[in-house]
Amino acid sequence: MLGRSLPAVLVVVLVLLSYSLIVPIGDDTVEPAQSGNTFDLGLTDETIREVEQRDLSIPRVQVYYSSYEYVVGFNTIESFLVEQDRSGHQRQFGQPVEIFVSDYAGTNVSLTKDGYLTAAHHVGLVDAEDTFVVVNSRARLPNGPVAVPFADRDAADKFANEYGGDVVPWEDVAETITPEQSLTRGNFQAAMDNRSAWADATVATARNLTDRPTSVVVGEDVSSLAAAIDAAPPNTTVRVPSGTYRTDGLTVNKSLTILGAGPDTRIRGDENGTVVHVTSPRVALANLSIDGVGDVGSRRSMLNASRLEQAGWSENIELAYGRGDAAVRLVNASASVLTGVHIETPSSGIISLNSSNSVVRDVELNVTEGDDEGFMGLVAMYGPLVVEDSQFAGGRDGVYTHRADGIVVRNNTFRDSRFGVHEMYTSHSLVRNNTVRDTRIGIIIMTRPTGNIVVDNDVRASQVGLSTAGSNSYYAGNVLTDNVRGIDVLGFQSLVERNTITDNTVGIRSGPGLPTNLVTANDIVGNEQAATAGLGPLRVWTVDGEGNYWGPMPGVDGDADGYYERSFRPNSPIDEHLHDAPGAWTLAQSPAITLVRSVQDTVPGLRSAGIVDTAPRVTPVQPKTLNTTQASNNVTGVAT
Repeated sequence: MLGRSLPAVLVVVLVLLSYSLIVPIGDDTVEPAQSGNTFDLGLTDETIREVEQRDLSIPRVQVYYSSYEYVVGFNTIESFLVEQDRSGHQRQFGQPVEIFVSDYAGTNVSLTKDGYLTAAHHVGLVDAEDTFVVVNSRARLPNGPVAVPFADRDAADKFANEYGGDVVPWEDVAETITPEQSLTRGNFQAAMDNRSAWADATVATARNLTDRPTSVVVGEDVSSLAAAIDAAPPNTTVRVPSGTYRTDGLTVNKSLTILGAGPDTRIRGDENGTVVHVTSPRVALANLSIDGVGDVGSRRSMLNASRLEQAGWSENIELAYGRGDAAVRLVNASASVLTGVHIETPSSGIISLNSSNSVVRDVELNVTEGDDEGFMGLVAMYGPLVVEDSQFAGGRDGVYTHRADGIVVRNNTFRDSRFGVHEMYTSHSLVRNNTVRDTRIGIIIMTRPTGNIVVDNDVRASQVGLSTAGSNSYYAGNVLTDNVRGIDVLGFQSLVERNTITDNTVGIRSGPGLPTNLVTANDIVGNEQAATAGLGPLRVWTVDGEGNYWGPMPGVDGDADGYYERSFRPNSPIDEHLHDAPGAWTLAQSPAITLVRSVQDTVPGLRSAGIVDTAPRVTPVQPKTLNTTQASNNVTGVAT
């Protein structure tokens, strides 16, 4: 097979060598691209939706680069500056050839009472070099402060006089605005420590709820659980002995602890709706079982078209996933806790709306229907929770989030569902040390969130182990093995490192789009295909001279620095067979192939699409984890 492809490779080499290595820029004037014709960076999907809903205005930057054929758009000047300073940016994109920026002169620009930027007239794009930028004013978007550019100095001065700030010419913007660079292991470690500390403190506070004094015992002081809740003073415990307690819907509307005697204390609904409604903060449900849940997963399909049209984008999602039947429904029940609870449900298990700082721990939750008929294990909306030390099985998603910024999901087990953890419109989350088996996708981050941390998870026997999206996120220390695809790298400006990706059909799939992710120091070994890439330019998966481990190669490390002295292209027709075809190494070392690769590594504009690691590692990053994972796969019959 490789021998038959040699003539085609030589033709490509000769064609490349027949062209000049420097392509001059023509004399034609470069114009801004039409709206929607750029690859955009900056701002989360949630922020963009809020901007559209409030009719706000986003200052934009548009850039033509010397080594990238598409126009790149940036939502805000701040996001433009962050990308220019990212490690590896110039190597991927080259130098800016032309920069355009929004011009707020003549737009009747103003700020709302909340300080949000708005413009009454169309905001066009002008040459950035001709603009003056107001920095440090009161102007902001829902995600934070923004700089505002003007092509007219008088207009910029007028805005600064009215709303504060300083006026600087474009060439001084980079010196004036210094957004924090977050794509470093140290920064992510600090963020992870902060989220973990918050989770630890939240759990410690929740544990105190199970130590309240007993005020009522069901069966001794009153005859029913509902009567006990009515009779108990706030901040006390209702003790529920073993037995089955039937209800057509139980409401806990004061700060109480409902404490069972173990799994044999069973609260059973009438299979028509939610079983337990919690409508007060600081409620605890502990040491009991809940079943008899209704089978309605979503309320959205029950509403007519006119009602749905009136609902905002977030309410539509709430109707779809947050208003169905559940074993326990928390509404405005902040700082509550479910611990030692066993749930059987045909629809959703736990729904949390506006119940920040609540805790779900040591819960065993089984959605009795399959991943198409059942619904969510836990739905978290509008506030962070801690979900830990629990088991989720069946249904669509083990944990589903919507606008639950800061949620921590750790030390759980997920199996036999559509998705294990499914995050939507959720930023700054921590998903850590979870075990996922037999899902369509183990952990999936969707929409365009920011600042998520997904570390030390173990996902196996799934169609996709981990699917990423959004920006400024961290994916590290995960074991992704025995899946159809180990990891889908689909987001932007994120760091993917120190993962063990082995014995999958495809190790890593890089999606189409901008080559802004940092992929380094991963062990990518023993997959049927190491990596695949969607449409787009070459992705360079080497950061500051550190590449990934792709397995032993017949190359050399002459300077003994731990890296091979040749680049590795995991999805090339030659390199993908280095480990299994004896003739591949000979072909890869041929003078023609060596010459063209040398040229491509030097001149970004001549690089072919795909993936290249310019400093592949000689030894694994985490040899113990790799060996243990591959050994366990051999025991279970997975080919390595």
